[in-house]
Amino acid sequence: MLIHRLSTNVRTAPTTTAHLAQTMSLLELTSAELQQRVESELANNPALELLEENHCPTCNRLLRGRGPCPVCCNPRSATADNPLVYCTHREEFFTPRGSHAGEEEVSAEDYTAETTTLAEFVLRQVAAELPRNEQLVAAHILNSLDEDGLLQTPLVEIARYQRVSLSVARKVLSLIQHAEPLGVGSPSSQEAMLVQLEVLAESQAVPPFASEAVAQGMDLLSHHKYGELARLLGVSLKDSKEIARFVAQNLNPFPARAHWGDSAAHNNSHRSGEGVYYTPDVIISKLMNADKTTGSQEPALMVEIAMPYAGTLRVNPMFRKALQEAPENKREDWMKDKEQALLLIKCIQQRNNTLVRMMRLLTILQRNFILHGDEHLAPLTRAAIAEMLELHESTISRAVNDKAVQLPNGHIAPLAKFFDRSLHIRSALKLIVEKETRPLSDSAISKLLEKEGFVVARRTVAKYRMMEGILPAHLRRATAI
Repeated sequence: MLIHRLSTNVRTAPTTTAHLAQTMSLLELTSAELQQRVESELANNPALELLEENHCPTCNRLLRGRGPCPVCCNPRSATADNPLVYCTHREEFFTPRGSHAGEEEVSAEDYTAETTTLAEFVLRQVAAELPRNEQLVAAHILNSLDEDGLLQTPLVEIARYQRVSLSVARKVLSLIQHAEPLGVGSPSSQEAMLVQLEVLAESQAVPPFASEAVAQGMDLLSHHKYGELARLLGVSLKDSKEIARFVAQNLNPFPARAHWGDSAAHNNSHRSGEGVYYTPDVIISKLMNADKTTGSQEPALMVEIAMPYAGTLRVNPMFRKALQEAPENKREDWMKDKEQALLLIKCIQQRNNTLVRMMRLLTILQRNFILHGDEHLAPLTRAAIAEMLELHESTISRAVNDKAVQLPNGHIAPLAKFFDRSLHIRSALKLIVEKETRPLSDSAISKLLEKEGFVVARRTVAKYRMMEGILPAHLRRATAI
């Protein structure tokens, strides 16, 4: 991914080994998909065995009952600042847990799934601004996007097919590009990043010549040729590196991945519905009155990460013994089976360790969002989490990709929602509109948001309003009448 190559952090790229490659491939699988992978390996690899005994994934201690390891994950040690995070079997996910004293009852209606595709998500934002014939143009554009959110069909062909002028098609495309995720619908990564720069400049300082660097020097940026970039732009080497740092941290050449993961998950979902999150990969629930030593009434949080199987994977001891006496014509193949079994076991352990570390940090940083709702979501990026955990950003992207989390209120949402940097602002905007006595203009809403500590340009307010399906002021006024 280009945004990764633009990173200015001094970090040595790990050598691509079989271990790393398989760990990365397993990390991006959901728990259901990983279960299928394990079942396939068990069926095809005679060296691999599933022992019915349940061992702690962290310390390998034999576990006698359900729930977390009493040594590694003692519920009594959980506090408001120290969530309990552990791996558990899928079969235990939806069974009653007696330890959740004081947990709120949740009705079946609360278990909602987010089913919006990228095309629907964007069209909902722009539809209110367009007449019927231009809505059809927008739908045509959005259905012509690739998995990265870039336009694959020439705009002139879309205009000709929809029987509108090219200027009308350009106007619709511009509206789409300025919707969320920013830059979606652009015919190239460079144009998507230029749109993002344009919008960023409305609310924060952008390094001089950043647009020129993206438009003319992307190859130099991606190959870290900062000296040549400095000469191209006529700036100092220090300024060239600052531009590269800003681009790496703030721009995304693949707009669809900003909200929809690293693959075409929302266009070609592996689940039983397109972009549907029915079964969570992670469950977050409350442990009431957990911090008895301090008398705190703040609930601790318990995070359960689904393991794809009940029991413990290991190399079959009988296979090990048979390998010692294997005939020459079989020995090499049997050794490969053994090595493949060991590799799978180690990679799953590494996957679990990465998910546990990431969810522990996310639960701490997004505690208010988890407990109190969208308006309390803290702005957070995958790059920031990667830096805190000393991992590559692509590792975090894979860990987040296509995963679903069940929150304490029972709602199921994509894990990527934890990284939606505009959600808390959009929640504040919705509240303003709900309380308005007369329809407020986008400029007026912008000023009210600023009083609440959100510096948002008028055009950004319009974009967020469209994301939430809120009509413009003149149409809200007409509806009220």
